[in-house]
Amino acid sequence: MTKTLLIRNADIVVTMDDQRREIAQGSIFIRGNVIEQVGPGNELPQTADEVIDASGHVAIPGLINTHHHMYQTLTRALPAAQDGELFHWLTNLYPVWAGLTPEMVGVSTQTAMAELMLSGCTTSSDHLYIYPNGCTLDHSIEAAQEIGMRFHAARGSMSVGQSKGGLPPDSVVEDEAAILKDTQRLIERYHDAQPYAMQRIVVAPCSPFSVSRDLMRESAVLARSFKVSMHTHLAENTNDVAYSREKFNMTPAQYAEDCGWIGHDVWHAHCVQLDDAGIEVFGRTRTGVAHCPCSNMRLASGIAPVRKMLDSQVPVGLGVDGSASNDGGHMLGEVRQAMLLQRVAHWDSLGPAALSARQALEIATLGGAQVLGRDDIGALKPGMAADIALFDMRQIGFAGALHDPVAALVFCTPSNVAYSLINGRVVVREGRLTTLDTALLCERHNRLAYELAQVH
Repeated sequence: MTKTLLIRNADIVVTMDDQRREIAQGSIFIRGNVIEQVGPGNELPQTADEVIDASGHVAIPGLINTHHHMYQTLTRALPAAQDGELFHWLTNLYPVWAGLTPEMVGVSTQTAMAELMLSGCTTSSDHLYIYPNGCTLDHSIEAAQEIGMRFHAARGSMSVGQSKGGLPPDSVVEDEAAILKDTQRLIERYHDAQPYAMQRIVVAPCSPFSVSRDLMRESAVLARSFKVSMHTHLAENTNDVAYSREKFNMTPAQYAEDCGWIGHDVWHAHCVQLDDAGIEVFGRTRTGVAHCPCSNMRLASGIAPVRKMLDSQVPVGLGVDGSASNDGGHMLGEVRQAMLLQRVAHWDSLGPAALSARQALEIATLGGAQVLGRDDIGALKPGMAADIALFDMRQIGFAGALHDPVAALVFCTPSNVAYSLINGRVVVREGRLTTLDTALLCERHNRLAYELAQVH
């Protein structure tokens, strides 16, 4: 018999269903890895194989992280890169990252995922684009399988080094034929196109300033032949735009369109400097954007025009981005920052109406699901994957905010989860990760981070 689980009598269940229902004293009944019923507690079964008493808690769909570089947890707050914009930041870090090992990739992936999971995130993409010393994307995938996170692993790549006019050192770029061959290998070995898949592969050349036009185009052909998603960085700051204009005589959006990188199967990270014409194209073609507010502020890249994107029907999700440009991975914290940043951006016009708490939460759930091309996550309703985050509203940080607990989640200091389920499995229980020992993980991670910095 398939195991059942009942989350009983949450103060509020935020469904993100078609009616955006918020159910007071709500329950969620799960069979196996799928939500079977959602509704008022007195209308659902009262027993199950496992029952979680959610009194005093708010239940939300698991948050979805659409952009990350998990290996960068090893180089958080590195002094040489603390105060640089994107290109300066990268040129200081590329030589350090050249020392990455397979063990470092695996451990840093689990550290980043543990942080995400404790913050309410249940699905994450990761963009790994540097593969020195025998590192492969397999090392990330195996780490994700062990910790139990729903994972969209993006096979990144860099092929244009400094000698060819690119930004990365020649020592960390790859041969383009080898990139395409390995990407196909990963798709054939790991990609799961079925509903409720825990593992998908994404084709993801790093950026216009680190790969060739040929690789962009060939990658798009490969991705569409296997019906997998595509991801890259685009229009991250003014230097990025200047590079595109100088190198290709195009805006970033024009270059993306020229390379075949628009459509519902594509999402771009950042798009801070996406112009109005680019926003129109993205909206018309349903090309997605991963908005990374903390990273954009940290690197002084600017404020992405998220309100304008949403009004133009551009699919927008949230990303914590790499932990060397954030330098954290708290997904609920990113929701809060997204809301606040749009209000700052529109201080002289829309003001606080630029983005509400519920709109920010929707970007991090339904928006993320749309960006990743999924219709089985992002909402709590029958038939959806059982990816659920429960927050205890009885903490000091929420005291006085319970007039509106849903808004409190976003407005107040970001909290960690009390419980989290991924694919029906309880991965956080009473605030503790159940799948790994985080103390041992941190100890190992800090040792490797020190080794990496010393090697450089």
